[in-house]
Amino acid sequence: MVDSLKWAHMPSVRDDVKPLTIVHLFPELLNLYGDGGNVIALTRRLQWRGLPVEVREIGMGDAMDFSQADIVFIGGGADREQMIVKDAMVARKSELSAYVADGGVLLAVCGGYQFLGHSYAMDDVVVEGLGVIDMETVRGEGRLIGNAVIQSDICDAPIVGFENHGGRTTLGSDAKPLGRVLGKTFGNNGEDGFEGVHQGNLIGTYLHGPLLPKNPQVADYLIARAFDRRGDALELVPLDDAVELEANRVMAKRLNVR
Repeated sequence: MVDSLKWAHMPSVRDDVKPLTIVHLFPELLNLYGDGGNVIALTRRLQWRGLPVEVREIGMGDAMDFSQADIVFIGGGADREQMIVKDAMVARKSELSAYVADGGVLLAVCGGYQFLGHSYAMDDVVVEGLGVIDMETVRGEGRLIGNAVIQSDICDAPIVGFENHGGRTTLGSDAKPLGRVLGKTFGNNGEDGFEGVHQGNLIGTYLHGPLLPKNPQVADYLIARAFDRRGDALELVPLDDAVELEANRVMAKRLNVR
C-alpha cells in the first residue's frame, strides 16, 4: 500500500541526472532474511523522487567493475553460502578495497559484514576476509538472536532490525561502530555494547529485516553519500515516510527503548 501511494505521486524521471548505479553482489546466494529488499528500498526511494537508477546484479561467474558503482550491497548468508562465495569474494579483494579507499558507498549485512574484516573463524575453518575494516570475527557458543535496536549518529531515529548470528565480531582500534545497542540487543558480540561498523562511506551491520525499508533515514544517508561522492549538488526531496517511521517507532517501543 505504501508503495502504491508513493507511485501515484511519482514525478517523471529527471534527464539531467546521471543514473545512480547500485551493484548487488552474489544475490543468488547472499540473500538471508530478504536482504535483497535493501536494494529494492534504495531503488524505490530514488524512483519516487524521479531520480534515475540502474541495478547491476553480479553473480559468481560475472566480471566486476567497481569504477562504475555508486553503491555496493553485500547481503548475508548462512555458513554454507559464505563458504561458496568466499573465493569469488577474495578474488575481487583488490578492486573492492580500492573502491572503499576511494570513498565508495557500501552496505554489508551479516555474512557480508563479516567478509569486510581480516578473517572469519568458523569452527576449524578460517575464512580470509577482504581486510577493508580492522576487525575480526570468530565463532561463539550459541547464536545471538532477536529483534534489535541501536542508536547511531547517522540518523535521528533509532535503527531497528533482526539479528541472528553465531559469529562474534570485535572491532579494532581503527574501526568505529555503527551505533550503540539499546535494550536487549546483542550487537557485534553481545559484550561490548556496540553494533556494526561505520567507516567513511561504508556501513556494516548484523541487522536484517531487511534493514532499509524499516529505516528510511539510513537509506537516504547512503543515497546522499553516493551523490556527494560523485560531486552532484543534489538535495533529496523529502518523502512521506510516516508509515515507515511509525513501524520503526512501534518496534523500538516493543523493545522498551522508546
